[in-house]
Amino acid sequence: MGFTLPSPDSPAEQAKKLMDQKKNIESQIETNIEILKANQSTMQTPLVDKDGFPRADVDIYAVRGARVRIIELRNDLKDVTCGYWEGFGSYLRPDVEMAEPSETPKPFAKVDGVAPGSPAADAGLQREDLIVKFGELVHASFTSGSLTPVAELVGASENKSIGIKILRQNQSIFLSLTPRKGWGGRGMLGCHIVPLSP
Repeated sequence: MGFTLPSPDSPAEQAKKLMDQKKNIESQIETNIEILKANQSTMQTPLVDKDGFPRADVDIYAVRGARVRIIELRNDLKDVTCGYWEGFGSYLRPDVEMAEPSETPKPFAKVDGVAPGSPAADAGLQREDLIVKFGELVHASFTSGSLTPVAELVGASENKSIGIKILRQNQSIFLSLTPRKGWGGRGMLGCHIVPLSP
């Protein structure tokens, strides 16, 4: 007696391929971040000295290459993550989707500010965006006005993408946010999020 393999075109198989792509991209991003760290650099570190000459203590070619590749990979990661949530999220995790009303998603927080060049800015977050889902966190995840669960998730997700769903001008938008240190500002997101009233 044999068994039937899932169709390569089934939603589950397509979702698995997307998740494999996501892990591969995240691994490549981490590799390029290590190149920056090895040169004591971030995405914003100046590559010239105060007199405008190329810095001798930095492998400028390697840093520039790593920066370009990180930007490309983050764009790829955003596309893969959005494709996963839009195409397969509700199929694979109906319990998560049911945690919020299907007709009117209820946001639990608002973006009050975004720093230029930050992970939040790279992800496409904007001031006044309303956050409906942050990873697996939805409105029902918060029993008080505290956003501690968000902070805990961010702290455990350095250099790992988090799928988020926002409302902007009454339209749902899916983004991929990758918390990281050393981007040139405070925190790992570079944005200020405030809770909304229950």
